[in-house]
Amino acid sequence: MNYRHIYHAGNFADVFKHIIFARLIEYFKRKDKAFRILDSHAGIGDYDLTSIEAKKTLEWQNGIGKLLKNPPQGELAELLASYFDVVEAQSNGENNIKQSYPGSPRIARHLIRNQDRLSLYELHKDDFETLKQNFGGDYQVKLFHLNGWQGLNAHIPPKEGRGMVLIDPPFEDGKDLDQIIESVAKMHKHWRGGTIAIWYPIKDNNQNAQFHVALKDLEIPNILASEIYLPDAAKPKAEGRMNRRPAMLGCGMIMINPPYVLHGELRKILPYLQNALAVEKLGKRYPAKTNLKWLVEE
Repeated sequence: MNYRHIYHAGNFADVFKHIIFARLIEYFKRKDKAFRILDSHAGIGDYDLTSIEAKKTLEWQNGIGKLLKNPPQGELAELLASYFDVVEAQSNGENNIKQSYPGSPRIARHLIRNQDRLSLYELHKDDFETLKQNFGGDYQVKLFHLNGWQGLNAHIPPKEGRGMVLIDPPFEDGKDLDQIIESVAKMHKHWRGGTIAIWYPIKDNNQNAQFHVALKDLEIPNILASEIYLPDAAKPKAEGRMNRRPAMLGCGMIMINPPYVLHGELRKILPYLQNALAVEKLGKRYPAKTNLKWLVEE
């Protein structure tokens, strides 16, 4: 496995994913009963935006960098407060420039309550060691040096009975979409009340359509899809050579068994992201594009 998320930490895809992730966590906190979050491909938890790798792409400048310059106002500020609280808790440098960005494990750990639990799976040896440095000894966090797919098979349903799974694989070998379909079918069979959140890149519109069809064919009710697309003008400049990976047209989040309020919340959040993540080039403004649809209604 060669994927290194540090090149992409804090980019448009991260902020899109993490804003939705934070809203899902906040929903579970509405009841006193404990819940568990299972993160299938956890990474290291925190990302240094001043690192050599991050400076090679500077992708965060077109992601969290833009959101911090265009913070939400009014009702949206309250809706997104938990996400921005985690981001602001990360270290700042000179002139208040953001030095680090939280990965999904840090966001989850920051937001869960004393009674809640977090399971983190990471297969990459070096990344797991860093993850252990960041979360080792925390009684609310269980760490597994394990392939996330194996971990989900072994630990679903969680003993708490309530909670969610975040699936965010590296999408390196072309098999992850098929693996997602297989894993979702197994998880839903054993944990029908659980929420499953899936992040996925959009590199080919036909492949994306096929993925949605495959999800529908599982005949699982209550599947919501939200996607974001950035214009070509949003491609970041780099210091030196870019980390060469296939360019994304956009990315999406699939939510299986989402909270009933999420659709309405996203209808308010997505226009904000369209505007905040817009790119200005040669005197023209290029907003992000989004969509929101039910693949399968309840």
